[in-house]
Amino acid sequence: MRRKRLIRVITYALCIFTAGLVYGTFAKYTGLAIPCPIYTITGLKCPGCGVTRMCMALMQLDFDKAFSCHPVLFLLLIPMCVVCMGYAVTYVKDGTKNLKPWQNVILYISIVLLTGYGLVRNIM
Repeated sequence: MRRKRLIRVITYALCIFTAGLVYGTFAKYTGLAIPCPIYTITGLKCPGCGVTRMCMALMQLDFDKAFSCHPVLFLLLIPMCVVCMGYAVTYVKDGTKNLKPWQNVILYISIVLLTGYGLVRNIM
């Protein structure tokens, strides 16, 4: 059963990675990307504005540009990866899909930081 769950996690991770890579490559070479509906309608940047540019910069290993595109999310990448890896390991080991308290704390802090960043960047 663990093997089946491990294969499922690896398959999902590869699908997400491949979709991101295809989208990033498409956006880079065509200049076409999914527009932010919040920015399109209101003219205000949402907490996620700049994520595509950040990911495209990361694909080129340009960490300075990635940080300038979305500094808060760039700093949250490692904690978010730790949460995802912990979730995946727990799921593979015992099949549970519940987050541990420390994972919830990291997610809540991330939500607060991203929301705050979204508000501050529109005020400045």
